[in-house]
Amino acid sequence: MFLLDQITKQLAEHYLVLHQPLPVVPGFNLMLAYNPGAAFSFLHDAGGWQRWFFAILSSVVSIGIVWWMQRLAPSERWTAVALALILGGALGNLWDRLVLGHVVDFVQIYYQRWAYPAFNVADSAITVGAIILIAESLFSRREHGSTG
Repeated sequence: MFLLDQITKQLAEHYLVLHQPLPVVPGFNLMLAYNPGAAFSFLHDAGGWQRWFFAILSSVVSIGIVWWMQRLAPSERWTAVALALILGGALGNLWDRLVLGHVVDFVQIYYQRWAYPAFNVADSAITVGAIILIAESLFSRREHGSTG
């Protein structure tokens, strides 16, 4: 996931022009953007301290995920997949923050005048991993008869 994320970001930086959308199909653009903040550009204009805050946070979360993955039972395949996606995404964005000082985003989804903040492959991996974790948690509770 990390490698795919970094390759797509390099391609975006090579072929796209900053903040100029390249229409692909209605509702979907490729658009290069640099995000010094977190998801949805949270704290993007906070003055620079957020780079190191999110780098440290990503590092701590990544260490926690590796620790969790080492303790998984072989039967916990979906949890392992989810954690691997989240870890790969977190490391991809962490690399950007440490090396570039910002995260490279390039995917833009929109509908009429509404546009979702630009994102990247790492963000998608984190989102899919989180969805898998939630779904796996809900389904495993049902299978074991637990309600809470």
